[in-house]
Amino acid sequence: MWALIESLLPPWPERSPGPKPVADRLCLQGILYVLHNDIAWQLLPLELGFGSGQTC
Repeated sequence: MWALIESLLPPWPERSPGPKPVADRLCLQGILYVLHNDIAWQLLPLELGFGSGQTC
């Protein structure tokens, strides 16, 4: 699935302000985790490394 989606995403700029962004693939995994487990975005565990629900 990632191979299909990756080509649709724009590249990250070389220099962007703020904290280092979470990788697109990890964000997608976080989104799928929330949908599969039917949990609220706020309950996405940070320990999994997907970023926060707000990030995803």
